[in-house]
Amino acid sequence: MDVLITEPANSPHIDQLSKRYDVVNDPALFKDPAALKTAIADARTVIVRNQTRLTAEVLSAAPNLRGIGRLGVGLDNIDVAKASADGIVVVAPLNANAVSVAELALGLMLSLARKLAAADRDTKAGNWNRKAFTGFELDGKTLAVCGFGRIGRMVATRARAFGMNIVAYDPFVKADDPGLVELGASLADSVVGAVGCADIVSVHMPLTDETKHLFNVDVFRSMKPGATFINTSRGGVVCEQDLVAALKSGQIAGAGLDVRESEPPGEPSTLESMDQVIVLPHIGAFTNEAQDRTYAAVASDLNRLLQGGAVENFVNFNQPKR
Repeated sequence: MDVLITEPANSPHIDQLSKRYDVVNDPALFKDPAALKTAIADARTVIVRNQTRLTAEVLSAAPNLRGIGRLGVGLDNIDVAKASADGIVVVAPLNANAVSVAELALGLMLSLARKLAAADRDTKAGNWNRKAFTGFELDGKTLAVCGFGRIGRMVATRARAFGMNIVAYDPFVKADDPGLVELGASLADSVVGAVGCADIVSVHMPLTDETKHLFNVDVFRSMKPGATFINTSRGGVVCEQDLVAALKSGQIAGAGLDVRESEPPGEPSTLESMDQVIVLPHIGAFTNEAQDRTYAAVASDLNRLLQGGAVENFVNFNQPKR
């Protein structure tokens, strides 16, 4: 087979691939690791979202695989090192959904600042409690952007339009970075240093061994009392148990979460029952524009690869080496 699709993926761009190639679309395949290993053995390329675990074991069972198309940004569900060692191209249009995620982060900030979700629920219940939902302005507040990559910079730029002050934390960014200079932003030398002075913390980090549970009890205790916390990156960078404790104690006034440690989280947790918390089902990239850009980029690159050409949106190399 030319293309194996292991998760829900419906788009005119996929339809175009199906007209040209042998495409097997099995949207529930990600749920069965054994079946995935069997199916991928004959695949030349595979398209995944964030639920399919392309581990070293799975990739070892795919001797014909030439390319992996990732419909999204995070790569923590793909063993990129194994793929690279095996000569498999990893395609991921990393810029395709950046605007959508950045806008969602700003939306969560505004929603928490003005208590929009809680006010909506209360008003729909027949109440008219105006004073109960007194919020705060973003203007003049300090935003800590933890992770100053593509999305983090877009969030910071939009936050400046609201009159916010920006402090960034990113171990790979230097103090003279042009993006920091243009925004008049300062660079903290630690995550604790960034969150300690912030009214709002917004996280935009990948999930790695170094960032797993980076936001834990120590970091939450370092936050300014009454600050709010936003995470639209990866759920695993936050220890949810410690976040719940910080919310219960009042150290953190509210949280907006588009991502969770386990997705879907299964049984409702304490977070779902808290009025000061907004929880979303990982919808950061789910705008019409972002989805179209993502599908178009992945389909176009896999078409190039299947035709023997070089891809554009690669994260390791632009042509297969196996």
